[in-house]
Amino acid sequence: MTASMELKTRQNSAVATGVGTRNIFVEKAQNAELWDVDGNRFIDFAAGIAVNNTGHRHPVVMQAVTDQALKFTHTCFHVAPYEGYVRLAEHLNAIAPTGVENRTMLVTTGAEAVENAVKIARAFTGRSGIVAFSGAFHGRTMLGMALTGKVVPYKKNFGPFPPEIYHAPFPNAYVGISVEEALSGLERLFAADVDPERVAAFIIEPVQGEGGFNIAPTEFLVKLRELADRHGILLIADEVQAGMARTGKMFGIEHSGVKPDLVTLAKGLAGGFPLSAVTGRADVMNAAHPGGLGGTYAGNPLAVAAANAVLDVINNEALRERAVEIGRRAVTRLRSVAERQGMERIGDVRGLGAMIAFELVDDRETKAASPSLTSRIVAEAERRGLILLSCGTRQNVIRLLPPLTIEYEILEEGLDIIEESIEAAIASEAASVA
Repeated sequence: MTASMELKTRQNSAVATGVGTRNIFVEKAQNAELWDVDGNRFIDFAAGIAVNNTGHRHPVVMQAVTDQALKFTHTCFHVAPYEGYVRLAEHLNAIAPTGVENRTMLVTTGAEAVENAVKIARAFTGRSGIVAFSGAFHGRTMLGMALTGKVVPYKKNFGPFPPEIYHAPFPNAYVGISVEEALSGLERLFAADVDPERVAAFIIEPVQGEGGFNIAPTEFLVKLRELADRHGILLIADEVQAGMARTGKMFGIEHSGVKPDLVTLAKGLAGGFPLSAVTGRADVMNAAHPGGLGGTYAGNPLAVAAANAVLDVINNEALRERAVEIGRRAVTRLRSVAERQGMERIGDVRGLGAMIAFELVDDRETKAASPSLTSRIVAEAERRGLILLSCGTRQNVIRLLPPLTIEYEILEEGLDIIEESIEAAIASEAASVA
């Protein structure tokens, strides 16, 4: 029995079944590579689900955490505040794309950031309704699940969910939902389900994560901003997965030029340490009364030190520019593969910066989803030493999230494995039905 098999047996006896995992038990990691307990090497195109944008164990981040650990690890910011938290808030206030003076609060997880953004929006507007979008993912808490627009695996069997959460269509040209149809869906929602005067906020991912890396068209975001302004509704940009230079800009919404009122951040914010933030307009953020926001572990000193270092690394190592180059190389390769004879199962290749995906179908004409082929490709890649993740409401999208610090030769090696894995998966699927 291998060490991995032994750990899997122990996991099955100790960990709740609902905590789904892969079978890669990591022993160590560095930048874009990790090694399991049996010594097998893997190229990491998951980055902890867009968390390790600065790679595993970036030396600048690790040194910042080490230095902080020698001073103190926890006081609770409410009890004894510290300079690192204030410095991080100052930095996020300076870069958040609202166009006005900002304020920041720190918490621990993406779901916490989303929940606090909703609390703040309700406090500022005096309204209770929240509009999210189909295909959205906003977390696994009860409110997070209510906002999420994907049932399996996130919402199944866990309801009922909090009230006054509404969903409108997210524009997705590939599956036939135009910007005009999405906007019409919003108007129908206002006519049939909720008065816009009761809506506190729209919450939207500029690039959907779990929903399939669907990019919100600029035209739609502009119209959404106009609707928000017309009805006194706030616009929350959920940047948990798209933020922190992942798309080639610090925030995904910057590609559109649209200015949100609030931004939620997590994942790549602290280079592998648990930290999240809500940053937004000062008048909105200050609407909550003192003591209404926060938490015992909110803004943990070690994670805050990591985040301050991450922001330095992004600037000093030009990671926004690297994200663009990573995306260019990956999309060019994937489109080349999709154009080859026998690769008609790749229905679409899309991406913004280093947030890249390709969609698997039974055939390009009907665009019928192929979740089975998707699973085969992920499994083939893992056997060849590459970690990939799937996503999408139809479970047929493979996403690429390499660290922005990945060495280009390792990126190309990973893309080679993807190409081999697609070929092998298509061949094995054909053999299984022959």
